[in-house]
Amino acid sequence: MRVSKLVARTLREDPKDAPLRSHNLLLRGGYILQVSTGIYTLMPLAKRITTKIERIIREEMNRIDGQEITMPVVMPRELWEEAGRYEGVGPEMLRFRDRNGNDMLLGMTHEEPVVQAARAHITSYRQLPVMMYQIQTKFRDEARSRGGLIRVREFTMKDAYSFHTTSEDMVEYYNRCHAAYARIFRRAGLKNFIDVESDTGMMGGGMSHEFMFLTDVGEDTLFICDKCHYRANREVARFAFGAASADAERPLEKVATPGHKTIEEVSTFLGVTAADTAKAVLYVHNKTNLVFVLIRGDFEVNETKLAKILGKGELRAAQDDEIRALGAVPGYASPVGLDVSRFTLLIDETILRSKNLVTGANEEGFHVKNFNAGRDLKGGKTVEIATPREGDACCECGAPLRVSRGIEIGNIFQLGTKYSAPMRCEFLDADGKSRPMIMGCYGIGVGRLLASVIEEHNDDYGPIWPMSIAPYEVHVCVLDPVKGGVGEVAARLVGELEAAGVEVLVDDRNEKAGVQFADADLFGVPLRLILSPRNLAQGMVEFKLRGQKGSEMWPVDEVPARLSEVIAREKASYLD
Repeated sequence: MRVSKLVARTLREDPKDAPLRSHNLLLRGGYILQVSTGIYTLMPLAKRITTKIERIIREEMNRIDGQEITMPVVMPRELWEEAGRYEGVGPEMLRFRDRNGNDMLLGMTHEEPVVQAARAHITSYRQLPVMMYQIQTKFRDEARSRGGLIRVREFTMKDAYSFHTTSEDMVEYYNRCHAAYARIFRRAGLKNFIDVESDTGMMGGGMSHEFMFLTDVGEDTLFICDKCHYRANREVARFAFGAASADAERPLEKVATPGHKTIEEVSTFLGVTAADTAKAVLYVHNKTNLVFVLIRGDFEVNETKLAKILGKGELRAAQDDEIRALGAVPGYASPVGLDVSRFTLLIDETILRSKNLVTGANEEGFHVKNFNAGRDLKGGKTVEIATPREGDACCECGAPLRVSRGIEIGNIFQLGTKYSAPMRCEFLDADGKSRPMIMGCYGIGVGRLLASVIEEHNDDYGPIWPMSIAPYEVHVCVLDPVKGGVGEVAARLVGELEAAGVEVLVDDRNEKAGVQFADADLFGVPLRLILSPRNLAQGMVEFKLRGQKGSEMWPVDEVPARLSEVIAREKASYLD
C-alpha cells in the first residue's frame, strides 16, 4: 500500500475532547471517524488491525472446539419475551417498530437467538457439549459514551455460548475458555491484564469474571490482594469486617447540630470520626418502594449489590418530599422512632459491629448520640452492601486490599439455566428424560481490545503496534525518490518483500523526512526501512524498530533476508 493512496488523514495537533491516549492517537492517525456519539467508522488502518484481532480470536475459539455462526442484529420482541428480558432491560436496548408494526430491537447481546438455534438443532445428550460463537455488530444505547472505542454505542463483539448436560461440565469448559482468553490477549500484545470476580448484571447466572487491562485511565475500580491474589470488581468486592465493638452501650442522647447535615460536618462539630456515625441513605425502588439503608458513615453504599438484593426494578435516590413522607427529616434522617412497616429497612453489617454511633434525630438541627442498632431498632434486614476501601482487609486472607483501575476487555459468565429453562432449550438424557441445557457465555469487545493495546503500547509520537496485529509489518520511507535512483531501488525492494509475503506500507510521497517520520510514528508499524540518496550511494538502507531510538545500516541486497528473520522473531514473541 502506498501512503499517497492511503485513506488516512493525520493530524499534527491533539484533537479536542479526546483525553484518553488511545482516543487521541486513533483520531490523529486517521484510524477512526466519528459518525455520531459513540458511533465510529473504522478507516483502513483500524480495519486491518481489527481483522487481525478477529483472526486471533477465531483461532483460539476454534482451538477449544467452537463453531462459528452469525446471528441477526435485528430481533423480534417475542424472542426476548421468551426469556423474560424484554421489559427487564432498560433504555440501553434500542427498540423500534418495523413497517408492519412489529416490535423489534437491536441486539446488544445474543443469548435468546443462540438458545433458539440450540433448541432447533440439539436434542440429545450425545450432541453435548457444544459451543457456538460469532463476531458480530452490537448496539447498546450507552448514556455516557467515552474514550473513543473504549465505550461506544455500536461495536463489534465476539460472543460465544456453550451448552452442557451438567454444571460440572460447564465449569470445566468455562475454565478452558478462561485460558483461551488469556492466550488471545497475550497474542494481541497485552501484558498488563488480570481477571477479577464481577457482577453478572443483566446477563444473570451464578458466577462471572472480567478480564481487565490495568491502567490509571480505566473506568472500573478493582480491589486486589497481593498476598492471596483475591481480585474483584468494585461491584462485587468483599472485605473482612473487623471484630465487633466490645464497648458498653450508653444511653441515647439528643444533641443539637444546627446547620450540620453531612457526615463530615456532623463528625467535626461533635469531635468524633466518620467511623463513629451511622449514615442514612434513602432510595426509591420500582417507583413506589421506599428503601432506608443504614451504613457506617465512613463507608459508601454499593448500589450494584443493593440492586441485586432488591431485585428487578429501577433504583433511584429518594427526593426530600419522599423522605419527609416517612416522618424523617432530610439531612437529619435515621430509622429511629419511625414505623419500619412503611419502608424497607436494610442495615449494613458495619452498623451491627459498631457501638454508640451518632445518627439523625429526625428533627431539624438535631442528631442523637449512642445509637445501637440491636437495641434501638426493631425490624430490618442485615446486609453487606458497603464498598471496600484501600487498605481494608481481604475477605480471603486478611491482608490489606489494594485499589487499582482497569478497562474491561472481556467477560465470561456461568449462566446455568437462566435462558434455557424459560425458553425450553432441552435435551434428552441417557434415561430419556428431558432436561434444560446448562449454559456458559463468553464475550470480547474487538474495538475496546484495540484501544487497550494502544494504551499499553505508545510513546510521545504515536502507537507502537505489536507485530501480531500491526496494520502493516514494514513501513518503507522513501526520501527524495527522484534523486540517485532511490525511487527505482524502493520499487524493486518493495516488490521483493511483497513477493515474500511481507505486508508493506511505502511512503511514496515527495515529502520531507520530518513529515514522513511523523506520519510513520502515528501509523505505528513495528519495522521501518529508510531509503535516502546518501545511504544508497553507499549501498546501505537504514533499519529501525518503532519505539527505539537507535537504528542499523543494512546492505541493500541483504534487506529481504534480514527483514524476514526479524519478522519471524517478532511474530514468534506473540505466539502462545
